Amino acid sequence: MSATLELAAGVSGSLGSIGYGLAAIGPGIGVGIVFGNGTQALARQPEAAGLIRANQILGFAFCEALALIGIVMPFVFGK
Repeated sequence: MSATLELAAGVSGSLGSIGYGLAAIGPGIGVGIVFGNGTQALARQPEAAGLIRANQILGFAFCEALALIGIVMPFVFGK
């Protein structure tokens, strides 16, 4: 147990940046899913390209909003 505490005490970087790194994993996966499924949808039904592209952009914007919230939170709750 004390070795874990010594290791945690040795972290000299900003914990906010570590938290943001972890928070960016979710939106990164989400963006991959949005564009992967959008590409499949375009391949299956090319005549609906306008609607599919609009939904892709909307999904991308929501995923990136989560990433921006993740980068702001360390500043909001920081000491």
